[in-house]
Amino acid sequence: MAERPLDSLNSPDSALEFSLRPALFSDFTGQHKVKERLEIAVAAAKQRRDVLDHVLLNGPPGLGKTTLANIIAKSVGASLKNTSGPTIEKAGDLAGLLTNLEQGDVLFIDEIHRMQKNIEEYLYPAMEDFMLDIVIDQGPNARSVRINLPKFTLVGATTRSGLLSSPFLSRFPIKERLDYYTADQLQHIVIRSARLLNVGIEEVGALEIARRSRGTPRIANNLLRRVRDYAQVRHDGHVTQTIADQGLAMLDIDENGLDEMDKRILETIIVRFDGGPVGINSLAVAVGEEPDTLEEVYEPYLIMEGYLKRTSQGRTVTQLSYKKLGLSQQGGEQNRLL
Repeated sequence: MAERPLDSLNSPDSALEFSLRPALFSDFTGQHKVKERLEIAVAAAKQRRDVLDHVLLNGPPGLGKTTLANIIAKSVGASLKNTSGPTIEKAGDLAGLLTNLEQGDVLFIDEIHRMQKNIEEYLYPAMEDFMLDIVIDQGPNARSVRINLPKFTLVGATTRSGLLSSPFLSRFPIKERLDYYTADQLQHIVIRSARLLNVGIEEVGALEIARRSRGTPRIANNLLRRVRDYAQVRHDGHVTQTIADQGLAMLDIDENGLDEMDKRILETIIVRFDGGPVGINSLAVAVGEEPDTLEEVYEPYLIMEGYLKRTSQGRTVTQLSYKKLGLSQQGGEQNRLL
């Protein structure tokens, strides 16, 4: 699962997640340098009475790219129009989006790296000159129609900026990368979300959830909701450190934030592939998951925490993985017998 589809905002959990999102820069926790630079850019554009330059937000899923897009639109006093890269299948789809924009609107394209290259090229004149050239008909009857567009701000979100072409990247004057959050920052987010959800929580309980959230606010909020359910059904609804620990243990989230799939990935590399290296496609088949999901969701945290390495030959585990799983470094056959 890369970034979740925008349609999923219709689900109850996603609607709840949206309600937990801060609406102002002042309420947004973490990403201090990114937030400061965006605040300055927004303030400068408002002082000039001009539209904000196009913005590209890059980083792993769940770190706040969509939230920042909403904050940007609210800060400049503009409407936000949402879409995602995979849903723009032909030039007509893009033309419909762009021609429905009004002066100063913010167009947010999630998973912008998944746009087709021929569609991406239609955006070039729209981003630079606020014009759209559409080719009508084919063959001898083909003709180009130029449409003038209102000045707008494009905010793109991507988990893989390397898949964007250089010409496309160069058309974003503002490029920001979001990094993983610290446990202290996530603790503040959990406490704020608990207050909005009317959940009683102790600071140490919030910290317990925060440090197992893989540095990701979305995961922290998801875990908070599950721990809330556990505390409500099995206890008095108040989340202490002990109750948070019990609830997370029920979810198979260990003290390092690793879940069942994380451990399956590491164990598969050790047991079936003798510790690696193993290619991402072979690993995906072995664990029953999509390669993109492994690369974008699981691998970044495992690499960051020192359990996994990417090499030119494939993925290999580190000594820390053997220690974590209590397995031997003597070979896969021996581990299969353990």
